[in-house]
Amino acid sequence: MFCCGGYRMKLRYGINPQQSVAQATPLAPDSPPIRLLHGEPSFINVLDALNAWQLVHEAGQVLGKPAAASFKHVSPAGAAVSGPIDEVIAGLYGITDGVGGVTSAYLRARDADPKSSYGDFAAVSHPVDAELAELLAGVVCDGIVAPGYEPGTVERLSKKKKGRFLVMEANESFVPPRQEAREVFGMRLEQDRDQVRLSTDLLAPVVGGPLPAQATEDLLLGLAVLRYTQSNSVCYVRDGMTLGVGAGQQSRVDCTRLAGAKVDTWWLRRHPAVRSLTFRPGVRRQDQINWQIRFIEGDLTPDENKRLEQALSAPAGELTADQRAQWKQRLSGVAFASDGALPFRDNVDHAYRHGVAYVAEPGGSIRSGDVEDACREHQIVLTRTGLRLFHH
Repeated sequence: MFCCGGYRMKLRYGINPQQSVAQATPLAPDSPPIRLLHGEPSFINVLDALNAWQLVHEAGQVLGKPAAASFKHVSPAGAAVSGPIDEVIAGLYGITDGVGGVTSAYLRARDADPKSSYGDFAAVSHPVDAELAELLAGVVCDGIVAPGYEPGTVERLSKKKKGRFLVMEANESFVPPRQEAREVFGMRLEQDRDQVRLSTDLLAPVVGGPLPAQATEDLLLGLAVLRYTQSNSVCYVRDGMTLGVGAGQQSRVDCTRLAGAKVDTWWLRRHPAVRSLTFRPGVRRQDQINWQIRFIEGDLTPDENKRLEQALSAPAGELTADQRAQWKQRLSGVAFASDGALPFRDNVDHAYRHGVAYVAEPGGSIRSGDVEDACREHQIVLTRTGLRLFHH
């Protein structure tokens, strides 16, 4: 039962530590959307929890699978639904047997951008079980929000970070008010809550088609991610997991390129030359991830080269520009979603470089015809949702 009469959450501080007085008060004190089970959150922690829970709750409902998100600074570094764990993820976390649905969803979400997910706020659409609690205990993560916790899991998580790990419970039955409001610099802003449901009805192709079932699921996941990502935002998705999320850029094509670079890094982490990097015993998982990414990026400073050699037990192999290009050409079947209309065809041209075969965007740009032409040239299936998903 989710009941907290007169509930109010005292916060550690506001957005910054110098904003020392802060609290969170639910509009309906007897039925808050989330409640604190352990820890002392900051203002940003609460924002992360509220955004992340909405994302995984909606994605889980739309796709009918456990969903998870890894949040940093009020936007997802990655999101996913349950699915297979590949050898790269399994090797990184020492997984030798299969894992349950909610754990697989979080592992897949965290793998989209594991450098950014360091110190994340996690969210899952289903109750936390012992398996996920044990995984969370061993990764650098600041907190989690979930609709429930199996016996013993809150106690297990409460010991993490010397007792500072945040455990929050989401209220699945909470119904948000029809109007939202916020106060900024002495002004109160009000608007209707966006209540349009995500569904396959939004994904009728206007170029190419039909959409395969997996592409439909990927585009729906992408739309759910964009709804809770700081705009401008775009999202690359494949097989039920994000490969690159771009957030908060003033230029949409810059957002497309930045997120595309994350896709390339995700894919190159699966290249044999990167997988063959052998680290000395005692090198932490996150340091291994960071060195893999720097090795992929290839612009190491002299000091970084020295430290990488010290971290490895055998010399690194070669990863040439030609090898990179050939490997990237092997990535296909990627879905791409945009929270706003694609204003120029350059977004499609850049997305195509990262294996994109399916696009969902609202449409309505004065150059929408150019966008359609680009999709035809690249044999990309284009859907026009008519739904803008800006989030600020």
